[in-house]
Amino acid sequence: MKTTWILVADSSRARFFSATSAKSTFNEMADLANVEGRLHEREITTDLPGRGAGKDAGKYSYENEVSPKQQEILAFAKEVARYLEDANTANKFDQLILVAAPTFLGLLRKQLSDQVLKKVFFELDKNLVTHGIDAIRKQLPEHFPSL
Repeated sequence: MKTTWILVADSSRARFFSATSAKSTFNEMADLANVEGRLHEREITTDLPGRGAGKDAGKYSYENEVSPKQQEILAFAKEVARYLEDANTANKFDQLILVAAPTFLGLLRKQLSDQVLKKVFFELDKNLVTHGIDAIRKQLPEHFPSL
């Protein structure tokens, strides 16, 4: 029997489920948390960007290209991708469903290897991370493809 993993995630939490069919029991195997993903920008940074004086334009601010909060979210996407990579290497799943908040889904896709991406048969850009298993199941295909 083929094993399907279902990842339900957003920028602060990732839940991993396993199932053998769309109608079978979804077993929650792991729940990763990113506490920093829930914080406001001001709670992550302790200092404001510095100011400098330019020759021509007067004063300007030094700012990071990526905010500290975005860095934390990207780090979490990498952690989730690493978890999936390790599971794929260990042959723990045959196919994969990705359900994630739209922005996080985009970040996650960029972190996944081609080998893992080949196993993805369904994606849903919706934030269902706080929903129960029945609500999640209603958003998924009625049948999982057999490989």
